[in-house]
Amino acid sequence: MEISPDVTKELQRRLRRVEGQVRGIQHMLEEERECRDVVTQIAAASKALEQVGFRLLAAGLTSCLQDPEQAEAEGYPVAEVERMFLKLA
Repeated sequence: MEISPDVTKELQRRLRRVEGQVRGIQHMLEEERECRDVVTQIAAASKALEQVGFRLLAAGLTSCLQDPEQAEAEGYPVAEVERMFLKLA
C-alpha cells in the first residue's frame, strides 16, 4: 500500500505530538495531578493516536481504490483494508 511522502511526514508530526502528550501524562502522574486532569489528557492522546490510524488507512484506501489490482497483488485487497479500518473503529 503506497502512502505519499507528504502523508508520511504528516503522520510523523502527529505521532511526535502524541509522544509529547504521553510524556506530559507521565509528568502529571509524577506530580500527582488530579485524576480527572490525567484522564482528560489520556483521552486526548488516545483520540490523537486513533486519528493517525484513520489518516493512514484513508491514504492507503485511496491508493487501493485507484488501482485495486495492484493493491491486491501487494497483499492489500480492499476487503483487507476494510478489516484494518474496522480494527480502529
